[in-house]
Amino acid sequence: MQADVLRVPVGPGAVHVERYGHGGTPIILLHGFGTCTFLWRNVAPVLAEAGHTAYALDLFGHGESDRTPDADFGIAAQAEYLDAAMTALRLARATVVGVDLGGDVALRLAATRPDRVARLVLINVPAFDELPARDIAVLQRSTARFAFKVTRGVLGAAALLQAVLEGSVATPEHMPTRLLARYLAPFAGRDGVNHLLTLGAAIRRSEIEDLDLTDVRAPTLVVRGDHDEWVSRDIASRLATEIPKATLSRVAGVARLIPEESPDYLAELLLDFVGEASTASDDRFGASTTK
Repeated sequence: MQADVLRVPVGPGAVHVERYGHGGTPIILLHGFGTCTFLWRNVAPVLAEAGHTAYALDLFGHGESDRTPDADFGIAAQAEYLDAAMTALRLARATVVGVDLGGDVALRLAATRPDRVARLVLINVPAFDELPARDIAVLQRSTARFAFKVTRGVLGAAALLQAVLEGSVATPEHMPTRLLARYLAPFAGRDGVNHLLTLGAAIRRSEIEDLDLTDVRAPTLVVRGDHDEWVSRDIASRLATEIPKATLSRVAGVARLIPEESPDYLAELLLDFVGEASTASDDRFGASTTK
């Protein structure tokens, strides 16, 4: 299925959105650190074929979205950009699904703008004292080790991000060289390396710590890949306990990037959680409703 490619203004720039399908429940899909909308290529079409509309969105500063100089790329700012993107897309509410950093953005939106989030799905999300997750620590250690080369642009992003991506899947065949190259492409060149470091530095624990998770009103599904080495299993359990309407689903044999390793299973899980597509929805601005 071919996606409709959109550029959506969010204030300091525009974000890249790939829309699959029309009608039914709007489902927003958010990637995590070091990835992009490409992560959802095998999940979004399945959701659309089931009668929903899937919106895979590049977080601001990531993938093909703008990288406005001096913009804020932190979690709180990303939640504001997402809210603006929903307005531009004429979505009053949506099911919001986030992996890793995308889950933090989704969680913040659900807590601060609960009217915007109909359902919430958090996949391998770092939180509490494990934000930033251990992958950012690996990136920072690599930066310190290669600081001289990084400042001169002779060290490509591969040396910094490769370990993170390879550690985000349970088995090496799920992150082959060609796939690794696809995820590294947005960070090519000296500017790409510096931007990668900027994105990592923008992840601040305080922007999740200041949330009251009881403010999340949406039914929530917390998903944990049991081979995720970047965030401990206790984080998923704690999120499922502290968010009022949350349930926990553990997925065997996969790590952080469940959309990459087990897209069919994840799509089925999402469809079961969202429910059947409707022909009319009040999740879109201006949509008619019946009582």
